[in-house]
Amino acid sequence: MYLFVGLGNPGSEHAKQRHNIGFMAMDAIKDAHGFSDWKSKSKGLVSEGRLGTDKVILLKPQTFMNLSGESVQPLAAFYKIDPEDIFVFHDELDLAEGVIKVKKGGGSAGHNGLKSITGRFGMPDYYRVRMGIGHPGSKARVNGHVLGNFRDEEHDWLDPQLKFVAKYIGNLLNKPTDFTAKVMQDMKGEK
Repeated sequence: MYLFVGLGNPGSEHAKQRHNIGFMAMDAIKDAHGFSDWKSKSKGLVSEGRLGTDKVILLKPQTFMNLSGESVQPLAAFYKIDPEDIFVFHDELDLAEGVIKVKKGGGSAGHNGLKSITGRFGMPDYYRVRMGIGHPGSKARVNGHVLGNFRDEEHDWLDPQLKFVAKYIGNLLNKPTDFTAKVMQDMKGEK
């Protein structure tokens, strides 16, 4: 069993923000693969389904970003899912718009959602699916960028990326590098 966590902030006022790209990825996966309707559980919204023979739980924590671990860790404990079987989808300032990379473990790079999850587990041994949103250029503009809504022209890369994340998500469980390569290859074909 695997746990996919999409990071974001709850509420309609945050729904279209760059910081919520993780929530958007969970919605795309749920819709593309016929997962169950969202249900409230463990301070989050949970959907269940299968990718091939693997059972997968999708989670959108409803605790606000900086408390994400309060939702993730208890849910993982309930289902007895080890950190190595958890994939956290989040916005990444240090990657260009539309770039996606996967890594296991590591630091938080200032991301409060990752800090909270690592703090609750006491270790960083989960996977991070880093979804690039680009950097605004100066530290003074970071909060406004991250908490700003995606502009209309950004949907030229965002919508295809979410579609291809959902399309190739099964590869993430077996070969994360194949997953990112396939998503990026198809995104290049969209341009």
